[in-house]
Amino acid sequence: MTSPDLPLASSGGCGDGCACGADDEVYLECGLDPALAQLLADAGLDPVEVEDIANVAVQEDLAHGVDVTTVATIPEDAVATADFTAREAGVVAGLRVAEAVLSVVCEEELEIERHAEDGDRVEAGQKLLSVTTRTRDLLTAERSALNILCRLSGIATATRAWADVLEGTKAKVRDTRKTTPGLRSLEKYAVRCGGGVNHRMSLSDAALVKDNHVVAAGGVAQAFQAVRARFPEVPIEVEVDTLHQLREVLDAGADLILLDNFTPAECAEAVAIVQGRAALEASGRLGLDNAKAYADTGVDYLAVGALTHSSPILDIGLDLRPAE
Repeated sequence: MTSPDLPLASSGGCGDGCACGADDEVYLECGLDPALAQLLADAGLDPVEVEDIANVAVQEDLAHGVDVTTVATIPEDAVATADFTAREAGVVAGLRVAEAVLSVVCEEELEIERHAEDGDRVEAGQKLLSVTTRTRDLLTAERSALNILCRLSGIATATRAWADVLEGTKAKVRDTRKTTPGLRSLEKYAVRCGGGVNHRMSLSDAALVKDNHVVAAGGVAQAFQAVRARFPEVPIEVEVDTLHQLREVLDAGADLILLDNFTPAECAEAVAIVQGRAALEASGRLGLDNAKAYADTGVDYLAVGALTHSSPILDIGLDLRPAE
């Protein structure tokens, strides 16, 4: 694989569980080109996981058979160049992941020219990536690569809309665990590409005490204290529905408090009560139309599950042309 060295776009920081600093053993387990594996790791992704996702996507499409249309219409030795091109304006994410999909399919030399980086704002008609390899392989990998690239770019584009609205405030838009099974690390990466920040990556790296935990434990303070006693080193966020509960968990020592379905006025009151003793996250009732109002209250985060569960794709296509 050949490509110019381009600087990586800033991802906004990695969440817990990222692969930054992955050691050489990771690359020994990974069949991707070492340079591509390093780029993925630098972006906070696990190259082995990305390769696994790429293989699953391709095998789902092939069902362990062959691409019958392509095999029937394209000579085996034909070579072509294809351009991944944005059909609409947005923020791109997942270009290196698309390269991984191509690399697990392509049987011959794969040449890649990069025109954009993850996190870039792109315009309709803009080339993102040019690929030269065997034509059959290009067309076989096309849909799997585009499915992932369009999905991640859609998440990054939606996140950027929130980040733009919050610009000038201290509040950050933050994702949730409402992700596509098997794609969480990629979707949370896309949030970072769009200027958002990640909440916990899994149930094990941080605690979030919610209403059902409160009911089971007999109270919000009791639930917080139970988690603190059992897992003293784990970060704990506590969801509260009222200012009374807020005072309870604040007195108990909570470091991060989720204000569930609070109005902007109630969030402002919560900020005044807390006075910096804990970070505050607003959740529920949030939209781009009222995001600035919530941010202006002084909360630290806006939790937006829609970033990963409801973002439309960014329309990106693959345009084939004869090899030069």
